[in-house]
Amino acid sequence: MKRSLIKISAFMLLLCGVYACQTKNDTCRSLSGEWNFALDSTDVGEKENWAMKSFQEQVKLPGSLQEQGKGYDVSVNTQWTGNVADKSWYTEEEYAKYREPENVKVPFWLTPDKHYVGVAWYQKEIEIPESWKNKRVQFEFERTHWETSLYVDGKKIGHLNTLHVPHRYVLSSLTPGKHLLSLRVDNRMHVDVGSNAHSVSDHTQTNWNGVIGKMNMQALSSFSIDNIQIYPDAKDSKAIVKVYLDGKPENTRLALNVLFEGKSVLKKDIEVAPDDGDCVETTLVWDNDVKLWSEFTPNVYRLQAVLDSKDGVSEKEVDFGFRDFKTAGTHFEINDRPTFLRGTLECCIFPMTGYPAMDYDYWAKIYSTCKKYGLNHVRFHSWCPPAAAFHVADSLGIYLQVECGGWALIGDAYMQDQWFKKEGDQILKEYGNHPSFCMMGYGNEPAGSKQASYLRGLIDHWQQKDNRRLYTSAAGWPYVDNADYFNTPIPRIGGAMNSILNTSVPRTDYDHQRLIGKEMPTVSHEIGQYCVYPDFKEIDKYTG
Repeated sequence: MKRSLIKISAFMLLLCGVYACQTKNDTCRSLSGEWNFALDSTDVGEKENWAMKSFQEQVKLPGSLQEQGKGYDVSVNTQWTGNVADKSWYTEEEYAKYREPENVKVPFWLTPDKHYVGVAWYQKEIEIPESWKNKRVQFEFERTHWETSLYVDGKKIGHLNTLHVPHRYVLSSLTPGKHLLSLRVDNRMHVDVGSNAHSVSDHTQTNWNGVIGKMNMQALSSFSIDNIQIYPDAKDSKAIVKVYLDGKPENTRLALNVLFEGKSVLKKDIEVAPDDGDCVETTLVWDNDVKLWSEFTPNVYRLQAVLDSKDGVSEKEVDFGFRDFKTAGTHFEINDRPTFLRGTLECCIFPMTGYPAMDYDYWAKIYSTCKKYGLNHVRFHSWCPPAAAFHVADSLGIYLQVECGGWALIGDAYMQDQWFKKEGDQILKEYGNHPSFCMMGYGNEPAGSKQASYLRGLIDHWQQKDNRRLYTSAAGWPYVDNADYFNTPIPRIGGAMNSILNTSVPRTDYDHQRLIGKEMPTVSHEIGQYCVYPDFKEIDKYTG
């Protein structure tokens, strides 16, 4: 394990160098730091042109406003995001002292210092260098919560409402000099993904407001790389590479360089013509057998792509791996080797901050702990983690099930039906190259009489769009015949008095054969929900 941790540390240092905002050629500048700030609890800011208003308070971004003491004190009138099943705290005399204004302690989840659901405005003066003149400018905000609208000098640039991928805004150009950047963030639930969904709920991560990931502005050349999708084929030692381009097409050259453990192993140059369209597709072929990725051999390749253009160079790097994670009857296989998923849930529980970790060290701690307990699989319950979680899972060999943020009513043609489809597409585009991204579903335990037909169509869509992983309907239910596997609670032992737990001595020779479906693999759903006693010695750790 010590050798593995040393390898992880070296890998993370490399990642930090590769994925940090590069400033040596002055084409990318960080937006992290102090921002002016104002709450807009009555949502009048757009009507009253707050994008040009001077704000008196300050916060630091990346971060949430709640962790910086912005918002309202928690009280019996706090409108939580999430269901409270036991209402006794609100009514019973034994809890009366914990309802007092200076002593509020809610028993249903961790109590934040401040609570706020609504609109907040963040504002910062930026300076565009002379070298960016006539260039497109991209603003990137990683992991916002939730919806954002961006304004430059009072003019609205756009609006985005994805939960799990970075919000990116592109302007055709900005004149060199100072400009006023205003970001409107709204953490109200305009799309009903389900108030208990761990993507938004106070149950676990809290319904925070802010930006917690990478923040930068970048000058783009007139013709640039938008994204890259890689489709590895281990058996034939090759990979199909699709490079999607954006901007004004021109005659130019695209250079591809594949690295393994920091050393170049394959290069290819491609001539690009204006009539090639917005996607350049090519096949990279290895002379020798490729290094396979799995929990036992987490071998990660990196593709560097460089596109020349008349006014600059566009560069992008992505990680990928050669692995074939598939089904064989009622079993899973990794690279033609049978595998058994030994997994746990990650419910977006981060009590120190109230929002997901964005750094590699924290995810290395989580996954290394999983490995120590013999686990090889993590399900992200009704949410999708940030890029750091995928990178570290790649390096350690963890099989991930990612979900699109839902615990909702679906299939009845409400707004969330289209939102989940779009969110899934964006998750596949943003994180689809990661070899650890092996499985995906809409979310958790759906409701609605038409859920099965809706999810059947969603699986069809994803299978046709991206065949690099396996898909299921949802965690829990329903069974649909076109899914690659069934994620069901049927194998749960349960805690009833007549269950094995209460009628037998502890044992490990349970036979679940009669509970396993015959058409596809079965992944048991939340089997570990047993009554346990808290360890009060852990209380001192809760300092967030």
